[in-house]
Amino acid sequence: MIRLFLAVCLALFALPSLAGDWPQLKLTAEHPIEGMRGGNLSGLAWCRGALWGVSDRDDDRIYRFDQQAAVWRAQPLTFAPPPVPESGLPWGLRSRNWAAALVRGGELDFEGITCDQAGTIFLVSEAHAAVLQLPLEGEPDWLKIDPAMVRHARASGMLLNFNALFEGLAINPAGDRLWLAAERERRGLVAIERQQSVWTCGRRCVLLSEAGVEMQPPQMPNPRPLSRDFSDLAWFEGKLFTLERNAFRVCRRDADSGKVERCWSYAAAALVPERRYDQPFGLAEALVIDAKGAWIGLDNNSGDRADGETRPIVWRFEAPQGGWSAEP
Repeated sequence: MIRLFLAVCLALFALPSLAGDWPQLKLTAEHPIEGMRGGNLSGLAWCRGALWGVSDRDDDRIYRFDQQAAVWRAQPLTFAPPPVPESGLPWGLRSRNWAAALVRGGELDFEGITCDQAGTIFLVSEAHAAVLQLPLEGEPDWLKIDPAMVRHARASGMLLNFNALFEGLAINPAGDRLWLAAERERRGLVAIERQQSVWTCGRRCVLLSEAGVEMQPPQMPNPRPLSRDFSDLAWFEGKLFTLERNAFRVCRRDADSGKVERCWSYAAAALVPERRYDQPFGLAEALVIDAKGAWIGLDNNSGDRADGETRPIVWRFEAPQGGWSAEP
């Protein structure tokens, strides 16, 4: 009990504002998805004129969403990933990831998807701390990432715990700078830059590393303090946007420092009684930001929602008043 009290106090004093004080985003549409073989929507990206998704249970396909009806149809694009290169993760983490894949599937554990202006799609493998690229033409290939990236991240306290590695990624339109979001315990942001054929830390590798807990929003039944987390990452107009699953919010951040600039909550819409899941944490794992709003996708872990919905869900939220670049 004493530990819980201290954790709550730390969570409250660490935040510039209580979770319930963030401006609320307005939900305008909800789309169940049919046809994802593995379910478990874990990332979204706007690419090649369409919205695409990835599942952390599928190692050989991504999905283009047919958005013509209220219920979207997932159309698979299949590929054969080559062997994964060595990233520098220790044997203990790699062996636990291998064992987990035997039980649940998805040995590569793709947790994020992004796209550059040339139409190249990038997927981040949480299990291997590696990034696969799918060009418009040619075969898929793993990025050649300097192992110093993983060393720097681990030295900063990230990538130390099983199932708490890279959970999202974003790339600039030119396709020469890429950001990775470490999920939790500690959460953080890492940036790498393309130097000819190798991706290196460049000016700075670790932009942000944060520990600690914070309270879930008051709309959550029986809110409690949980680890700070990132569940996806998006780039829009020179800024990074983080999806913060347990806090039920989206935050705009400086792309060079990771410093938070402004946040918006989606808790009011997500936690109405009929949309609640019998799970004690947030389930949003996919984020796309555009001028008119945000797409947020849920990985429901095959669980039932209060209204009986079992399919993956994508929500559409209206952009805040004044747009995403507006100041408080």
